[in-house]
Amino acid sequence: MEDGLRPGPRICEGDCAVLKRDDVFKAVPVLRRRKIIFEKQWFYLDNAIGHIYGTTFEVTSGGNLQPKQEVEETTTETKEAGTDNRNIVDDGKSQKLTHDDIKALKDKGIKGQEIVQQLIENSTTFRDKTEFAQDKYIKKKKKKYEAVITIVKPSTRILSTMYYAREPGKINHLRYDTLAQMLTLGNIHAGNKMIVMETCAGLVLGAVMERMGGYGSIIQMYPGGGPVRAATSCFGFPKLFFNNLHEFPLSKVDSVLSGTFSTETLPSEPEDNALGEEESNGLTDEKQTSLQETEEESTTETAMEINQTEEQETMDVNAEDVGFKENKEKEDKENVREKQRKQWERRKKLIETAALLREKNADGLIVASKFHPTPLLLSLLEFVAPSRPFVVYCQYKEPLLECYTKLRERGGVINLKLSETWLRNYQVLPDRSHPKLTMSGGGGYLLSGITVVLDKGKSDSSNLEALKMEEPSSKRCKVQDLHC
Repeated sequence: MEDGLRPGPRICEGDCAVLKRDDVFKAVPVLRRRKIIFEKQWFYLDNAIGHIYGTTFEVTSGGNLQPKQEVEETTTETKEAGTDNRNIVDDGKSQKLTHDDIKALKDKGIKGQEIVQQLIENSTTFRDKTEFAQDKYIKKKKKKYEAVITIVKPSTRILSTMYYAREPGKINHLRYDTLAQMLTLGNIHAGNKMIVMETCAGLVLGAVMERMGGYGSIIQMYPGGGPVRAATSCFGFPKLFFNNLHEFPLSKVDSVLSGTFSTETLPSEPEDNALGEEESNGLTDEKQTSLQETEEESTTETAMEINQTEEQETMDVNAEDVGFKENKEKEDKENVREKQRKQWERRKKLIETAALLREKNADGLIVASKFHPTPLLLSLLEFVAPSRPFVVYCQYKEPLLECYTKLRERGGVINLKLSETWLRNYQVLPDRSHPKLTMSGGGGYLLSGITVVLDKGKSDSSNLEALKMEEPSSKRCKVQDLHC
């Protein structure tokens, strides 16, 4: 390639892509002949397959996508603009084009750019506005009438922005800058052995997986019957990334710590003998039923020879029913066998994950859940090796304050910090750079620290000395007499 540039990844069928229009995002799978509705526009992604991620498309008639051609704006002509907007009155009569006229232009297939140009020409107050007001007017009309979308590749930044804007409750109001702080404070990098406990629809898990790049191992702790990975699937990771992803239920953490963890005896792979006996029993039953049917048919033939044709029809129907029953039984047995195989694999993975936890050499811990962080952190820190970072996210400050106090009393951690990130967006334009009027009220709180070796003997003696120093002299003598 010229100048050493390489084209980016291309859009392929089956990928998970993100649609972007201004500051609005939506994650969709790339499938042929599937109708997509985004920002009051419907279209198909068939024509987008094969193009490079980041390409901007224009929605044409019939819901087809066409790459938008860049139009060079002529800056040689001086724009006619007013000095201020004091004499402009918004009475609704400045625009000559009516809604019916605009609808007729759309029906004719005229592009949005041409519609915007006609709106400008038919506006009686456009030339009296200031240059900044004219740019704002054009931007507003383009957003309304130009059906333009951009297809981008999903990433942590894009998906976290999308979830925080569309469904913040599903990710516990975890803001994207707070997530970036978590990845930094947790020292996430390739080759780590991380423990992740989150109830953010899999967004934090996906961010950790993206940062590690498929190298290392991740143990996901989950409540309930199974992990939720809705946001993780939007990243579109290859299968290689999931090879070293393990999962373990929170309900069995205490048993691992106490050494009483044990699963039931592993069921051997579905035995063919048992299934063979069931099949043989089914065949004998079918033979008995067929013999009974033949006997009944013979008696009916001797008794009533007139209805012989009707009996043949019933025989054909019965034969079809028997064949249908046989196929159904085979399908049921295959489903049972597949279910047993999945249960066996799941139990095997559970034992492997428990063995990884028993090693107690994890390189870091990330907690971002809707549950109270104190019991979670105190139990999961047992699996983290010394001199390793941990990060806890909570939407509110009070639970983390309690967790901070408990950790100080327990010991075994240093460099404890409780922080809150502050975010403010800025508009950067010529002569118009300023902070935006609207900003986020809060992005949650983070408790971070580093684990150290916990010496229980020293901690007990230090607690006793602290107790002696706090007690008055009279009570201190009584405490000493009791220990003597």
